[in-house]
Amino acid sequence: MTRNDAAQRPENHVIVLFGATGDLARRKLLPGLFHLHAAGLLPRDYRVIGSAPASFALTGRQFRAHARDAVEKFGMTRPDDPSWPGFEQRLSFATAEPGNAGDLQAVVRRAEAEIGGSPRRLFHLAVPPGAFTSMIGMLGGSGLARGASRVIIEKPFGADLDSARALNRAVHAVFDESRVFRIDHFLGKESVDNILAFRFANGLFEPVWNRDHIRYVQIDVPETLSIEGRAAFYDATGAYRDMIVTHLFQVLGFVAMEPPVSLAAGPLRDEQVKVFGALKPLDVRHVVRGQYAGYRWEPGVAAGSDTETMAVVRAEVDNWRWHGVPFFLRSGKAMGASRQVITLGFRRPPLHMFRAHAPDAVRRFNEIVIDFADPGSISSEFLVKVPGPQMRLGGTKMTFSYQDSFAMSHALEGYERLILLAMTGDQSLFTRSDGVERLWEISAPLLDAPPPVEPYDPGSWGPPSVGRLIAPFRWHLPES
Repeated sequence: MTRNDAAQRPENHVIVLFGATGDLARRKLLPGLFHLHAAGLLPRDYRVIGSAPASFALTGRQFRAHARDAVEKFGMTRPDDPSWPGFEQRLSFATAEPGNAGDLQAVVRRAEAEIGGSPRRLFHLAVPPGAFTSMIGMLGGSGLARGASRVIIEKPFGADLDSARALNRAVHAVFDESRVFRIDHFLGKESVDNILAFRFANGLFEPVWNRDHIRYVQIDVPETLSIEGRAAFYDATGAYRDMIVTHLFQVLGFVAMEPPVSLAAGPLRDEQVKVFGALKPLDVRHVVRGQYAGYRWEPGVAAGSDTETMAVVRAEVDNWRWHGVPFFLRSGKAMGASRQVITLGFRRPPLHMFRAHAPDAVRRFNEIVIDFADPGSISSEFLVKVPGPQMRLGGTKMTFSYQDSFAMSHALEGYERLILLAMTGDQSLFTRSDGVERLWEISAPLLDAPPPVEPYDPGSWGPPSVGRLIAPFRWHLPES
């Protein structure tokens, strides 16, 4: 079971970065492209064209300065690297907006002439979701989407089932599915992909990865940050659409899938979509929506907003492997820590022989904990005998850490890895249209009749109902 993560360089490319003046491009995409360049992973010849509407127009010199500033502040590799001039000279800028793609067409033609031959085109839509349909239409109407060009589309892909279906129709009118890359940077993480290696490459774990041995699964992504001035987007989206349906369910697909026949895109995504097909529609009785105190006073938030800043759901995968095992998914803003953790709780053995000495904390152990925040780790928490004359149990932990075990200088950040895979045409870590639609389908009960939001204090772990939802189990976080 192998996947070639661009061990060979991609073909020559013209990369068009829509939304090039935005926050995502500044923090992730431009620094990521330079890191790939410095590592020698980009094509032998390529051009990067930043693009934005005319109201955000930059000259080529201004865009190169913008890119340098972004790389200086957020890059893994900085502009003082000797490879910077070679990257900088490949950067240019063009304006484009629906109904007016002439400038971009001219700059793309010039870039292709400089490269020579027939370079591929890769369009990255780092633009607000409301602009996806019009931008796709512009690419189709202008002829820029011709041939073997590909498109990367950011999340969220739709806001419900109807809008996701409409967006898929608009996309498929211009690009067939083999050229569409719906990006979820969580799936580009080394530690998320390592779930597959951990499960399927080790005979110790796969035999117990099922309902006979696992009692519950948690996928927990709290954040300490508030909405950070993103009120226009966030108040119309909320934590469920922003994080759970877009990121956490994708991770659930990796945790719960059956072994694929290979790690090629087709078999891998087939198994992930089978998991989504087995998900029961959400039961709103098993959902908590929270809102941190003070959210309604954030600049740009609507008065009396009912938008959730934290969402917790209990999901059920109703198939042979997972029947009866609850999956608890939680994410929120202004919470007690910023973490990205998967916890698998194993069934407790009969402890009759230890009953007199087993501490109340026994239930906190017998867990495998996968921390998929970069650089990532996997730990096993279990019980051992405490040294001394009595048989007394105590908890301990064994941990594998990427940072301590491998040269992290070789690692790629999630966006970097996914952009590289898109350039090679490998869709294995990108979401498929039927999978996206299925997740919105099982979300319909919650979206149609959401329970009211409950207040929680910033820096806490949510309202008290979060603990009641998971009972009789407990959240791994907080760990104390």
